[in-house]
Amino acid sequence: MTVIYVLWLRQLKRYLRSRARVVGSLGQPLLFLLALGFGMGPVFRKAGEGNYLQFLAPGVVAMTVLFTAIFSGIELIWDRQFGFLKETLVAPVPRIQIMIGRTLGGATVATLQGLIVVVIAFIAGFRVTNYSGVPLALGFMALIAVMFTALGTAAASVLSDFQGFQLVMNFLVMPIFFLSGALFPLAGVLGRIAIVNPLSYGVDGLRAALIGVVHFGVVLDLSVLCCLCAVFLGVGSWLFSRIEL
Repeated sequence: MTVIYVLWLRQLKRYLRSRARVVGSLGQPLLFLLALGFGMGPVFRKAGEGNYLQFLAPGVVAMTVLFTAIFSGIELIWDRQFGFLKETLVAPVPRIQIMIGRTLGGATVATLQGLIVVVIAFIAGFRVTNYSGVPLALGFMALIAVMFTALGTAAASVLSDFQGFQLVMNFLVMPIFFLSGALFPLAGVLGRIAIVNPLSYGVDGLRAALIGVVHFGVVLDLSVLCCLCAVFLGVGSWLFSRIEL
């Protein structure tokens, strides 16, 4: 447990010390909130769907958590190339503890980024309809963060260079995001595709918790996310254990 705590704390300190990283990672969420939230708002209202910013904000929060979590795998490649990972792996502790510590650290950072975007969205005009659902929303953010941090760690465990990791992650991340219902209502073909998209259940859960709009159902959202977290953690742990020094 000590190793898990140390690695979690290291990830958190690295994030808090990097102000440029914090500020830079907010550029894309701000663009979506301002450009789409206000630009597409009149069209969304004319279509009878209500306030687009209310609909969009939970999706942007999920997007922020997704990007931050999955790209935390880059730090694993960085540590491998500069020797820190070797020093960690030779320690007399199970590798699964190392993997869990790194995953929890990356997930904590991703959740903090999501919370910052929630504050920004609130300043932009987003309003939570039921504050009793805020703890549930935090739970969904944490599940999204753990799931995709584990996925990023799994990918980084089998890739040895930054270019390969970024290529694979961009190939996965953008379709996962755009086909999750984060930007558009789940209807027609998009709704059928979203069933097999893990982020769809996170976005749906956040909307249910924050604004009371639900598509799949909260119980189904939680069940799917918990199962996928377990699967990705298992796969990530197995691949991480096979890293050669």
